[in-house]
Amino acid sequence: MTIAPDPATLPPNEFDLHALWLHPALLFAQTCWGPMGLGLAAHVSVIGQPDYSAFEGGDGELYSSALVMRSDICDQAVVPPVSGGSLLSLDLLRGRRLAYNSVDSMSGMLAISRDIESLDETLGLFSSCIETGGHRASLRAVARGKADVAAIDCRSWSLFKHFEPTVSAGLRVVGWTARRKGLPFIAGRAVSQRDRLVLRETLHELGMTTDTDPID
Repeated sequence: MTIAPDPATLPPNEFDLHALWLHPALLFAQTCWGPMGLGLAAHVSVIGQPDYSAFEGGDGELYSSALVMRSDICDQAVVPPVSGGSLLSLDLLRGRRLAYNSVDSMSGMLAISRDIESLDETLGLFSSCIETGGHRASLRAVARGKADVAAIDCRSWSLFKHFEPTVSAGLRVVGWTARRKGLPFIAGRAVSQRDRLVLRETLHELGMTTDTDPID
């Protein structure tokens, strides 16, 4: 039974990460815990967790998403709580336009949604939610005034500041989501246990994961 088409046979405008993640011959990829929780976990094995310790908002395999706004809305940046809990100002978020990468993204949508719900609120506090297709696009939407706030995982935020300093200079981190497990490295279920172990060890030797212990 074919679960997904071979990504190599797909034209560029039809290439889809979900097709790649579900392909029976998948050897190695990285995904998000959002899709994993929505059914992907039944088709893949987790072979490692990236280390976020080098980034503000990260701690080992755990990361937080930075809530980013333009400085003309809020010019006071905040640091992530030592406890790893969320730091959200509902009054600051209320009535704003939220830019997010995709509905199944833990870092861009699910984390902020769940943290807001823990404060007895819903996404209805935003005036609108705008899907952009990627964290970079969300940050650009905020910077250009097409949205007011976006939740961006701490690694992506660090990369954006490095590669687009002119744009990021006008943005501020005004809050943080609670820490959660970062984007796991995965292999297809058909990959042998031996090959999965080799992948784990290789990732660890490259300094890309927190440990080499089997996770799945």
